[in-house]
This record gives sequence, C-alpha cells and structure tokens, in this order.
Amino acid sequence: MQKINQKYISSVVKKALFEDLSPKGDLTTNLINSKNKIVTAKIIAKQNGIISGLDFCKTAFKLIGKETVFRKKIKDGSRVKKNKVIAEIKAKIKTILIAERTALNFLNHSSGISTLTNKYVNKVGKETKICCTRKTTPNLRLLEKYAVKKGGGFNHRFNLSDEILIKENHISSDKNLKKLIIKAIKTKKIITVEIVNINQLRQIMNYKFKRILFDNMSIKQLKKCLKLCKNKYETEYSGNASLKNIIKISKTGINRISVGNITHSSNSFDSSLLI
Repeated sequence: MQKINQKYISSVVKKALFEDLSPKGDLTTNLINSKNKIVTAKIIAKQNGIISGLDFCKTAFKLIGKETVFRKKIKDGSRVKKNKVIAEIKAKIKTILIAERTALNFLNHSSGISTLTNKYVNKVGKETKICCTRKTTPNLRLLEKYAVKKGGGFNHRFNLSDEILIKENHISSDKNLKKLIIKAIKTKKIITVEIVNINQLRQIMNYKFKRILFDNMSIKQLKKCLKLCKNKYETEYSGNASLKNIIKISKTGINRISVGNITHSSNSFDSSLLI
C-alpha cells in the first residue's frame, strides 16, 4: 500500500470536519473582521520523527477553502527533525483557523504511528518484519495501516475477507483443528494457524499452508517450535511485543512479529501551526 484513494481521504476528512463544525460552525473565527485576508501559515515539527498523513492534512484545508495552496516541504515516509517546517499553507485566515485542528489531528495521529513503527523496525533490522494488526481505530484502518507502511512496517491482513487466520477461539468453537485446516486449504486463500504450544504444532505439521502464528510463547518455547518447523512455514510471533523485548524475540529467527501497540497505543506526533 503506497497511496490512499483521494475519495476515501475526502470522505473521512469531511466527517471529521462535520464533527468539529456541527451545528453552528466556528463561532470564534466568525468574530474576526479580517477573516477573508489571505495569509501564510507553517506547520512545524516539535519533535523528531517520521511524517505521514499529509494528504489528509491538505484535504482538511482544501475542503474548507478552495483558495488553499498547500505546499509539502517533505514527503510521507520522510524523517523530520524538531523545529523543521513540514508544510506551508496559503489561504484565507478563516480557512486556516477552521481547518487547523482537524488537519493536525490527522497528521499527528498518522505520523505518531509511523514514528513508533520506525522505532521497532530499527530495533530488529532487516531480519524480521514488523507487522501491524487489526487493532485499529474504527473507520481509520486504511490511514493507520498506511502509516505503518510509511514507518517501514508491514501490513497483516487488512480485514476478515483478506486471509484465513485460525485463532484460539475458532479452534475452541469447532473442536477440530485438523478439519478446520483441511476446509481452509480448499479455499485456496492464504492461511495462518495460531498455536499456543508445541503439541498443537505437532498436530498440524503434515498440512501445507503458509504461516504459523506463535501466540504469547516464552522465548524458550518459541525456539523449540521454530526448530521443529525447519523453515517449512513462514513464522510469526504475537503477544506483548514491546520495544524492550523486540530484539530478543527477533533473535529467535522468527520471520514476522505482529505488534498491536503501533496502531492502538502510539503517541500522537507533536506539531503546531503558526500563522
């Protein structure tokens, strides 16, 4: 995923602007006499990090004022240093004041995800892929998974229709893991099977599918399972991965580590807009 459809961006940003302006618009900006004067504003980084979400930011200003000229000073996925200019906006004062918070909310949320993802990616190097999960903000999944990519991470399945992931609750519900796998193979979809112990692994080793997901295992147990797999499957780890333990997990030789907190617990990037 390199680019997000503009139709989606406009739809999401419109909803956010409506949330901020309903039902009577910007009461404070309406008090300003010179609100139609054209001015220039700058968005400035207040920390180091990776920027993403600029098209969402731009769209917020454009939807409020068609006169807006939005100049990106860097591209999505670029590293920025504190106090550097991210973008310049030339527009009416009222356009800038009305759209400012919505625009920065999108930019800072996306850039926060990209920045945190990049910290994980730099910890493990090229040996292990850092993957996001479906633990995303409702209706913002596309933006958040895009932000992960711009931070150097990889996307897991986008939604329930993309791939088959047989998890613990599926196994508990059906009571027959082997039959579930056989049914899954017939769909010809990418299949991941989640296991929690080495006994489950032994049960499924004779079946051909893409990936095994080792859930919440100790490093010792994970190493034993990986040795048993012998590169027969793509391997992934999930469960409580953090910046503190990510290197240790990566050193087991695991192919992928899914990290939920890069989307659900990242800090917002710190930037400000000055006219």
